[in-house]
Amino acid sequence: MAKRREEDFESLLEENAAVAAEFDNDIFIPDSFDSTQRDLQDRQALRRVAGLSTELTDISEAEYRKLRLERVVLVGVWTEGSSRDAENSMTELAALAETAGSQVLEALIQRRDKPDPATFIGSGKVSELKSVVAATGADTVICDGELSPGQLRNLENKVKVKVVDRTALILDIFAQHAKSREGKAQVELAQISYLLPRLRGWGDSLSRQAGGIGGRGPGETKIEVDRRRIRDKMAKLRREIAEMKVARDTKRQERRRHSIPSVAIAGYTNAGKSSLLNRMTNAGVLVQNALFATLDPTVRRAESADGRVYTLTDTVGFVRHLPHELIDAFRSTLEEVSSADLILHVVDGSHEDPMGQITAVRQVIRDIGGEKIPEIIAINKAEIADPETIREIMRAEPDAYPISVHTGLGIEKLIAAIEGSLPRPKVEVRVLLPYDQGHLVNRIHEEGEIISEEYEGEGTALHALVDEGLYAALKRYSVSTT
Repeated sequence: MAKRREEDFESLLEENAAVAAEFDNDIFIPDSFDSTQRDLQDRQALRRVAGLSTELTDISEAEYRKLRLERVVLVGVWTEGSSRDAENSMTELAALAETAGSQVLEALIQRRDKPDPATFIGSGKVSELKSVVAATGADTVICDGELSPGQLRNLENKVKVKVVDRTALILDIFAQHAKSREGKAQVELAQISYLLPRLRGWGDSLSRQAGGIGGRGPGETKIEVDRRRIRDKMAKLRREIAEMKVARDTKRQERRRHSIPSVAIAGYTNAGKSSLLNRMTNAGVLVQNALFATLDPTVRRAESADGRVYTLTDTVGFVRHLPHELIDAFRSTLEEVSSADLILHVVDGSHEDPMGQITAVRQVIRDIGGEKIPEIIAINKAEIADPETIREIMRAEPDAYPISVHTGLGIEKLIAAIEGSLPRPKVEVRVLLPYDQGHLVNRIHEEGEIISEEYEGEGTALHALVDEGLYAALKRYSVSTT
């Protein structure tokens, strides 16, 4: 078996060379290319202008202004793993920062057993960081980790510029890319959940005085008012998301009622999930070489070679240390993965650490309760990936298929593997359906698996495999096998 897989891969490499040579003259452009390009132009139409800001200059008032990510210095703490792992993490942080619209000027990594509880990095590194910020003219420091409110405040006080952690950075990207009403509400809920414990106040100077007996004293402080308003807003957003979740659940239950198998396309951000959905179904989903380019799940209908209908769902991309606020806020969206019949896990084969990405994605899938769902791995970007890296993934993962969405390489084999892994109907039936019951014949074609079909004088004779729900509707038309 392993030898045959190696032979298949070698033939795939030869095919890749031929396809790549032809590709320059015959570029794949889906019918929906114009619409996705318009979406991309809309996203790029509003750009941040460096050096222009009407925001408060006092960094202690950070919660009352928006993130201003323009000229940034990255800081990371290397606590475990190899130096290559630490460098990969910083490379990803730089990509996140650039996706958010900033310019990365410098990056610092410190080797420690654990982050400093006061300032995330040690006092010596804080002094070095302050010098780098002054020398480069940076206005923001981004830390590769989630900072506690105390660490955030202490570090800002020492370096005298805005400090942002990895979680706030990812939330900012989500806020820029959210398009749908549900997506915007989910991002806002995640943002204010993150903000609530990080509010900073100024004692009684901004308190509200109450008059009368029992009302004398400092009253309700400004920070208490802010926290109360945030909790009220969070409650309102949760109600709105719950209402929108009903529509999503209804559609999902309708597909379940008709026994339509579902395939969830999951994977690391920027691995090529949306591109694969476009290639397989011409879905017209926005494609951009950026992290978290698409947030809203897209469901498209597909049909197998034997006529069975199933759905493909593009989901939000995952990343290492995905903020728990996002997992909680996007739970209704992530349920598209946890309720799927099959997970199509897309991996960027050209990445420095594809196995690390696979581990990170599976951790998120476990967090949302989808660890028992069957999985197929699609190793994307095979045309530019190191062949040895692809071999390593294929040796570690028995259901891995190298593909290239860019050139179309290996897509047919992947589709065949998907169709072969879909759940099969379990009840065998032999029925004679009158010609006025064409809707039942159509349901058998769409939801079941046809073994034989003949047209007789009284109606259509079918031998098929169907699920329990459809079998209940067909029982009255059953015929004996003798």
